[in-house]
Amino acid sequence: MKASYALPVLALLVASTAPAAELPAAIKAKGEIVFANVPNYPPFEFKDPATDKLSGVDIELGEAIAAKLGVKAKWQESAFAEMISALSTGRVDLIMSGMTDLASRQDQVTFVDYVKSGPQFYTTAEHAAEFKDMVALCGKKVGTSRRTSFPTEIAAWSDAHCKPAGKPAIEVVGTEGSADARTQLRQGRVDAAMQGNETIPYMMSQEPGAYAPIGQAIAAQFTGIGIAKADKPLQDAVAAALDQVITDGTYQKILAKWQLGDIAVAKATINAGK
Repeated sequence: MKASYALPVLALLVASTAPAAELPAAIKAKGEIVFANVPNYPPFEFKDPATDKLSGVDIELGEAIAAKLGVKAKWQESAFAEMISALSTGRVDLIMSGMTDLASRQDQVTFVDYVKSGPQFYTTAEHAAEFKDMVALCGKKVGTSRRTSFPTEIAAWSDAHCKPAGKPAIEVVGTEGSADARTQLRQGRVDAAMQGNETIPYMMSQEPGAYAPIGQAIAAQFTGIGIAKADKPLQDAVAAALDQVITDGTYQKILAKWQLGDIAVAKATINAGK
């Protein structure tokens, strides 16, 4: 009886460890895949204060994808605004740095989407009682990173909800990232802030009792791995590798570790962002 099961079991083991798809020859030859990353977006990417090592969802997931592809992951720190240029000129192979898959970016980059989340308002815990509902944000100052789609998302939400209620529009304050928005919130320069709901559980765990979410996410968006638009073989290989990481349970374990199971996707999608 045991002998009759040996070949199927062996085949399963080989399938689970085989490379997900054929990599472009240049990447296969160098034995590594270079990810552009800026470690300032916990829990997706940040430097562990105790060790100064890269940590987070993107780092762990990127390593897992590279392993499925049969190469090592190399992380190259880059300014967020320079990542697409680095990709198009071949200085990096992939972007994996919490980048939102937006239709406006798809003319330059193809995205393999790996989580689905959304922008959410929050405030300090001491002011939470002032925002019993989201309409209470009308007429208030809300800080958010100007490098994201969030300022546009806030303006659209304000138009749809504040005007009909006869209330003044939200005043959007562009900041130099999420950390700057939190600083301005603590200093009282803004009344509330916005960042991706995928980051809020980690933020609240790091500063217990400091912040409170307001309402629910105001939109749904995909975060994707950015790949050069012309590189279809690499797009296919990365999508297949992500599907393998999902199928073997590694993906779910990584998200659960960072309290992000509710933003999981069932499979890789290409350019699902709108």
